[in-house]
Amino acid sequence: MSEKIGFVGLGIMGNPMSQNLLKAGFSVRCWNRTESKMTEVVSAGAEASISASDVASHSDIIITMLSDSPDVEEVILGKNGVLQGANSGSVVIDMSTISPSVTRNIAQKLSSKGIEMMDAPVSGSLPGALSGTLSIMIGGSENTFDRCKPIFDVLGTRITHCGSNGMGQTTKLANQIIGLGNLAALCEGLVFAIKAGGNPEALMQAFTGGAANSWMVENLGEKILDGDFLPGFMVDLAQKDLRLVQEAAAELQVPLLTTPTVSNLFRAAQQLGAGTDGIQGYVKSLEAIAGINARR
Repeated sequence: MSEKIGFVGLGIMGNPMSQNLLKAGFSVRCWNRTESKMTEVVSAGAEASISASDVASHSDIIITMLSDSPDVEEVILGKNGVLQGANSGSVVIDMSTISPSVTRNIAQKLSSKGIEMMDAPVSGSLPGALSGTLSIMIGGSENTFDRCKPIFDVLGTRITHCGSNGMGQTTKLANQIIGLGNLAALCEGLVFAIKAGGNPEALMQAFTGGAANSWMVENLGEKILDGDFLPGFMVDLAQKDLRLVQEAAAELQVPLLTTPTVSNLFRAAQQLGAGTDGIQGYVKSLEAIAGINARR
């Protein structure tokens, strides 16, 4: 592969994503703020860097995969950041989920140095990152999208160009409104039915066989019933995404009715100690209120 890839952010998602690029034949140079997280990716064939700036100076396309808007601003715009090292004509692909307005500001500052930006947040959690089957929602120019398409094709199977910079993030936040709202409904349904004496196997057979079926039901329903709260995507990060949704909605003066309630119950789950659980840990808030555990 002719494009040299830089990858910054080797956490739960970034680690397998960078390794998939290596397996596809891309040259990958990596950096992570916690140095120990580079070890596995370097062992797989990546080259380690000493800073985000160093990654950028040796790369044609720089991917960032970080937790929140301030992290992305620091790594791209801050001291020893991507902007300091990137060459004119390079591309920054931010695959984090962050604020659309922050994204547009970063894109403008990169553009002043001749660097293109794509915001490309993902959906599919850890299983999608591992298997290269993520859904990727992309904002940026059509020409830059075409240039980066071979990279996106390695990382995901549903690749959608959503419009200009910021529209990838906007689409991802809308995705979170729908997906996390659906998770909330699944958790309510399970707690309601199990407190009434429902049989878990019968419930799941009914849910997956009708109009209630969804990705959340199929992938997280059984985990809740089994008491499996290992994270594919953490409660803390879901709560962060819903905060971003509400901030963006305030900027747009769009009223949201269900999302604030879902956000508050995620916050309750955090207070119950479930912040590092998978998002199915949302059910713990409802269980605490109902006085029952929705388990087999």
